[in-house]
Amino acid sequence: MSARTVLHEADIARALTRISHEILESNKGPDGLVLLGIPTRGVTLANRIATLIGEFSGVAVPVGALDVTMYRDDLHRHPTRSPQRTSIPDGGIDGRVVVLVDDVLFSGRSIRSALDALQDIGRPAAVRLATLIDRGHRELPIRPDFVGKNLPSASDERVNVRLAEVDGEEFVTIEGAGS
Repeated sequence: MSARTVLHEADIARALTRISHEILESNKGPDGLVLLGIPTRGVTLANRIATLIGEFSGVAVPVGALDVTMYRDDLHRHPTRSPQRTSIPDGGIDGRVVVLVDDVLFSGRSIRSALDALQDIGRPAAVRLATLIDRGHRELPIRPDFVGKNLPSASDERVNVRLAEVDGEEFVTIEGAGS
């Protein structure tokens, strides 16, 4: 299978910078924001965005991780998925603007699971969605508020996000099923 690189390290950095500015603008500043990354790479991206927001605004934005494994509706198809750690920042999410952060938005099912998980944790004032890659093919009426790159793809193609903190290298590729 041959993979085509669609984002390099500098492209990812630019996309996250743009997303961070858009989050600040949409929220009219950093007050009341909480970023929750969806493991694994969404947590890394949430931490990077929080760092950028802190650099731009001078205010530290709380970051956590929201594992959605046990809320997924496809566990029967992916039974080996092991739960990750959920960590909610001090102060919780009640009355806050929660920005869910994920690496790739595809069917929307992970985000639906995240919304279900949030209900068990608290009641945010609003929930927004930031994703590095939006590849379309939604099965649910879920749309991101902040997108790094729209990447039209065939449903049988695979988008691979590699981040230095997790994978030791940094890029995004797309590969076809028949490649």
